[in-house]
Amino acid sequence: MPRPSSPALNVASLLARAARAWPRLPAVARGSARLHDYAAFAARVARQAAGMRAAGLAPGDRVAIVARNDPAYLDALFACWWAGVVAVPVNAKLHPRELAWVLGDCGARWAFVDEDWHATLGGLRLPALERGVVLGGREHDALADGATAGPAPVESDAPAWLFYTSGTTGRPKGVEITHANLVAMTRCFLSDVESIAPGDAILHPAPLSHGSGLYAVPHVARAAVNVVPASGGFDAAEIVDLVGAYDRSLFFAAPTMVKRLVEDPSIGRTDLGRLKAIVYGGGPMYVEDAKAAFAALGPRLAQIYGQGETPMTITAMGRELVADAIARGDDARLGSVGVAQTGMEVAIDAEAGGAGEVLVRGPTVMRGYWRNPEATAATLAGGWLHTGDIGALDADGFLTLKDRSKDLIISGGSNIYPREVEEALLRHPDVLEVAVIGRRHPEWGEEVVACVVSRRELPDALARARFEASLDALCLAEIARFKRPRAYAIVDELPKNSAGKVLKTELRDRFASAAGA
Repeated sequence: MPRPSSPALNVASLLARAARAWPRLPAVARGSARLHDYAAFAARVARQAAGMRAAGLAPGDRVAIVARNDPAYLDALFACWWAGVVAVPVNAKLHPRELAWVLGDCGARWAFVDEDWHATLGGLRLPALERGVVLGGREHDALADGATAGPAPVESDAPAWLFYTSGTTGRPKGVEITHANLVAMTRCFLSDVESIAPGDAILHPAPLSHGSGLYAVPHVARAAVNVVPASGGFDAAEIVDLVGAYDRSLFFAAPTMVKRLVEDPSIGRTDLGRLKAIVYGGGPMYVEDAKAAFAALGPRLAQIYGQGETPMTITAMGRELVADAIARGDDARLGSVGVAQTGMEVAIDAEAGGAGEVLVRGPTVMRGYWRNPEATAATLAGGWLHTGDIGALDADGFLTLKDRSKDLIISGGSNIYPREVEEALLRHPDVLEVAVIGRRHPEWGEEVVACVVSRRELPDALARARFEASLDALCLAEIARFKRPRAYAIVDELPKNSAGKVLKTELRDRFASAAGA
């Protein structure tokens, strides 16, 4: 006999519960302007969900959201879950060719987009795509004209969030995050990262298509207000003003955002007493940068480590642990990514005491990759998520990341895989060989450097400049702008081992600074 479904398994039930308990608390704001309280937000989401179902969408259908941060993004996201359809958050900075791949692979029937993407959408060959709806536009608002219904009953292991990772082998993979995964992530946040009281605020300067959107869930569960900056992104002065406008605010940020905030002159013009915490992740926070941030912001820093395959939920180092490491001068602990989050197991695939691949298992680990059983079996081999990251655990259970075996580059909080950039550059007729690496950047954390062997002689600076310009033009035509190399190193040959494998460690050492390239 099949197990009965329950609406309580739907992550949207967290919104329904918050609306019943705290109907008059603000739920969504644009900058300092409150837009909806929880009763109005839940009713709006419920009506949109009903409109989506009436238009023919069924539970399990995929609906993409391709847009910059906007309050209407939250409408669409929670309406997808309320209707039982799968939200597919897509980085709005992708190249149209990359977007076409994602929408085609997941078979999205609808896409919520901002106005910049709406015209482009019509030019893509997507047989499954039936409708493109401008977020916050007339068609979007019309969805909310009908009656309401409760959250659709879904099974706990039904996918809710289909997140596409950057492709390590040329094509991104869709990560299936279930309703149960998101509920478990919510528990982890409240247990290990930060407590939330009704009426608190989360600011969303980081993309809602990534970690910030995920962190909307625990904040909705606890009836906090979700604040989308008027700019739709990160502006240090704007964030400072918003910190002054809300009591007990928090935001998720890439380490580069934290660094920019600390260095911005506007930081001195507000009382930071109303800022509860900054949760950072998505890239390394160098020890010296963490110390500088602590000196400027006080005990308000918390760190998380996760992956798309286990969203935001491998390890955490809460504010108290960061402050303790600072107070004791423990640089090793400050340079770690904390301890396993509640219910999560972290192990190292190596001999005792040594570094090795980080393995994870627990209730937040993905169901698998969308329609990719081979990749799922490889990544979840032995019942563990194989992260591809190299790390070591100390005697107290603190995890320190040593390297990324997949050569992931994290620039400004965005994931960039060298293979994808290399494949684009190899389409250039004059490129013989190429190796893409990341090097430290004072603002973005890392920047992309392409080490290129040319088929043609480049006798002078002008010839090199023209060649580099043609490489840049190719990248702009083939991949997203944020993925393109910020520097090119034209070399006679790439260093290789006896097996012919390019020695990227040697290249990183050679081009570790801007002067070296």
